[in-house]
This record gives sequence, C-alpha cells and structure tokens, in this order.
Amino acid sequence: MDPDILDKVEKALAEVRPFLQTDGGDVSLVEISEDLTVKIRLHGTCVGCNVNQITLKAGVETSIKKYVPDIKEVIQVA
Repeated sequence: MDPDILDKVEKALAEVRPFLQTDGGDVSLVEISEDLTVKIRLHGTCVGCNVNQITLKAGVETSIKKYVPDIKEVIQVA
C-alpha cells in the first residue's frame, strides 16, 4: 500500500475521531485493500448506535474521500 494514502486516511480518521469520542465511540483503520476499499472498525457506543451507517457514510467516508478522492468506498467490519 502506498504510504501516502495510508497517511492521508489516518489524517482523515483523526479529523472525525473527536466527534465520535464526544459520544463515547471511536474508529480504527483495519485495512486498505488493493482496490482502494477502506475497512474500518467502529468502537464503543458507535457499535450499537442505530445511526452508525449514517456516521460511516456521511462522516467517515466523506472525510476520507476529501483526503483521498480515489478511495472506492469505506466499509465497516466486525
């Protein structure tokens, strides 16, 4: 994986992390696949939250694509 892409994805996650932590949640990077799909894991209150898919797409994915427009999608893994 291109270290520049990894660095940019980590910066994007650092940008959204304070908002998640305010509500008792968090996010971590699991993997960036060859086809530029980012796999993340939600933690804390984000796991059982009924709007975590909105958080994933509107928050996390939007932030990551701002830094790395070539990212195909962001998915949550268990």
